[in-house]
Order: sequence, then structure tokens, then C-alpha cells
Amino acid sequence: MPLIGTIANSSARGFGGLRTFQLPISVEFLVIAGGAGGGGNRGGGGGAGGYRTSTSVITLSTNYTVTVGAGGTGGNFITSTAATSGSNSTFNSTSSTGGGLGGQNSVAPATGGSGGGAGGTTTGNPGLQGAAGNAGSYSPVEGYAGGAAIDGVAGGGGGGSSAVGSAATNSTHPQSNKGAGTSNSITGSSVTYAEGGNGGGSNVSDVTGVAGTANRGNGGGGAANQNNSAYPGGNGGSGVVILKYPNSITISNPGGGLTLSTSTSGSDKITTVTAGTGNVSWA
Repeated sequence: MPLIGTIANSSARGFGGLRTFQLPISVEFLVIAGGAGGGGNRGGGGGAGGYRTSTSVITLSTNYTVTVGAGGTGGNFITSTAATSGSNSTFNSTSSTGGGLGGQNSVAPATGGSGGGAGGTTTGNPGLQGAAGNAGSYSPVEGYAGGAAIDGVAGGGGGGSSAVGSAATNSTHPQSNKGAGTSNSITGSSVTYAEGGNGGGSNVSDVTGVAGTANRGNGGGGAANQNNSAYPGGNGGSGVVILKYPNSITISNPGGGLTLSTSTSGSDKITTVTAGTGNVSWA
């Protein structure tokens, strides 16, 4: 279907001729926020970045804001450094919330797009329950809560975009308790986004937590710190914004600031924005 066409103007007042009109242009989009870092010392898994997808009607030659949220950093027990939560991602008026940090010793897990898992340590532990997800109070929800820890043994799993992080069950590292992500085929192939991070156990020597995958919004895993050493939790994965629109129009990044790439799939173009803040516009 053409996006621009012409129709005859048959006004009785003599304003005959042709005039241009614009048909509605729909853009399908996926907005994934940055995942959170996992906690150190049997730490809780980081919560996944918020997951939101929808379709919007856009106007040509109009700027639309895009922000891709960064992943959070893992926590470190020895340096008393807490993990950090992920950052929000945005397309136009739709935002997703960064994942909530995984807990450790005196640091409680945080709420977020998905919530952080509780830390399984004995020093000043503020609580063994995971934090809530869907911090943006969206419907449908953008993510779920983190899981509970076993004090002195293992951390809870970070919440994911499709399921809560599970409670720790034993001392195994890593715990198999991350919250599940969500599969999406906007790029033309199925990819899973926004998984939580696994909690850290204590049955191995000191091990750094597993990092979340970049541009998937996955949470970082909790560290296994048998001897309270300086091994950190894993960093959270950065978010992503993906835009799908008719291949008869072309996207641009006025003013720069975004890292993006565009491919063609059948009658559509797909633009993947992997970093930055800026504007996009279509013509």
C-alpha cells in the first residue's frame, strides 16, 4: 500500500487540482531496559530490564526520542560496593524500567522492571525476600519479582520478564533460579530477552557472577564467595530498542547520539538501536 497518494479536489469554489495526503504509518517496537548487576558473596541475581512491546502510528518528518538503558554493575563484598540497577529505555512515550539490583550482605535487593534476588549472606542481612518487579506499574506487566535467599548459603534468582526468580534451594553455584525471559520475533528470528540473573551459591571456590548478555536486558548473576573474597557479581546486560516499519520509508538519526543498524525483511525494515540517547525520524 503506498504511503503517499493524490486525490482530485472537486470543490465548487474553483479550487480544483490535486492535493497530497498521508496514510497512517504503523511502527511496531520492542523496548528493553538494562538488566541489573548481581550481588557479591552468595549474592542475589540481578533483575531483568523491563520488557514492553506495542505498535504506534507515527508522522513523517517528526522526531521521536529513543534511549537505550545501560546494564548495572555487579556488587563486591570486600569493597562494600553494592550492585547497581539497570537504566531505563524509551521509545517516544513508552518506557521500560531498569532491572532491580541483586542483594548482598547489608544491601537489600531493589525493585525494578524485574526485581532483584535477595542476597544469601550472614553479615547484616536486611532481609531474605526478593524485591518486586513491574516498577512502572504497567499493564501488561514489564517484569516479575526476584526470589528469596537461604541465609549464609545462596542468593535468590533475579526476576525475569515472564516469571519470578525462584528461591535458593541449596548451596550449588550457580543456582538455577533465574526468572525466565520472553521470546520475541520482531527481528525475523526468535530471540529471548530480559532474563533474570541466577543467584550465587557457596559450594565452590570464589567465582565471579555471570554477566548478562548485552542488548538483551538480562540480569547479572550473583557471585559465589566461599571465603568472602573480592569476586564480584556479574554485570547486567544493556537494553535495546527495536523498530519495525514499512520498507518504503527511511529512518534517520537527526543530531546523532544513537548506535543503530537497519536491515530489510520482506516488506519491512527493522532498525536495532543498541546504545545512546537521541532522536529518530522517518521520511
